[in-house]
Amino acid sequence: MSRVAREKPGPLEYHRRWPLQLIVGATFFFLYFPLIILMVFSFNDSRRNIVWQGFTFDYYEKVFKNAELIEAFGNSLTIAFFCTIISVILGALTAVMLWRFRFPGKTAVEGAMALPIVVPEICMGVAMLVFFAKIMPWPSGMPWPLNLGAIIIAHVSFAFPFVATVVRARLASFNRELEEAAKDLGASEWRTFWDVLVPHMQPGLIAGALLAFTLSLDDFVITFFTAGPDTITFPVKVYSMLRFSVTPEVNAASTILIVVTVALTAIGLHLQNQSENKKLKP
Repeated sequence: MSRVAREKPGPLEYHRRWPLQLIVGATFFFLYFPLIILMVFSFNDSRRNIVWQGFTFDYYEKVFKNAELIEAFGNSLTIAFFCTIISVILGALTAVMLWRFRFPGKTAVEGAMALPIVVPEICMGVAMLVFFAKIMPWPSGMPWPLNLGAIIIAHVSFAFPFVATVVRARLASFNRELEEAAKDLGASEWRTFWDVLVPHMQPGLIAGALLAFTLSLDDFVITFFTAGPDTITFPVKVYSMLRFSVTPEVNAASTILIVVTVALTAIGLHLQNQSENKKLKP
């Protein structure tokens, strides 16, 4: 009997598997069906969102002609871009430090790293508001893009621990003998780090960057508390539109955000798979 025939599941295996498949299918339906409904009704030719009257692209046209919405989306992309770069650098260095070194207070540092992940966003938002308003008033002359410095710092503060967690998990599978071999061959500390450790960290760096970008792009609570009167991001703008009514224009704006997030996630996963496949090739 061939290996394929031996690995093929029998009727008993299917009988044991179908409850799990049913649960997984129901979970995915519960999670994604509301999003599908939202995307479908973004093409609804009716101001009443619960009544389908026809197919139209008019509300997408209104979204792209809304200058305030386009500006808010540009602000969100700018914040997410700078947040991703800073978070990846800080997260990678923090992960290497916690993985490689032993020092007094390491347990406290690890606990502090977990705080932004477990603390509710509303608490972080209020803390950031107090910090920027009372403790460190934000100087108007700081060279941050589009006056978004406070939001970028707030986003980095809760995004880089996610990057550090992902990269550290990747470092757990690193073979330290490779590092020792590189040093035995005359490589410096920096050369060893850049040519041996960083390539091993690459999938974790890509996953962490993707996570930081999506967290920053989709964040509402912390942004709502740290944004100034002259700055607004895409999620905050969509929320302000929702206060009046849930219209197809709101659905169209939300659909654009969903599509951008999914596309970036797909690109990140593709890059991560490519890096893994290159390492598997002889």
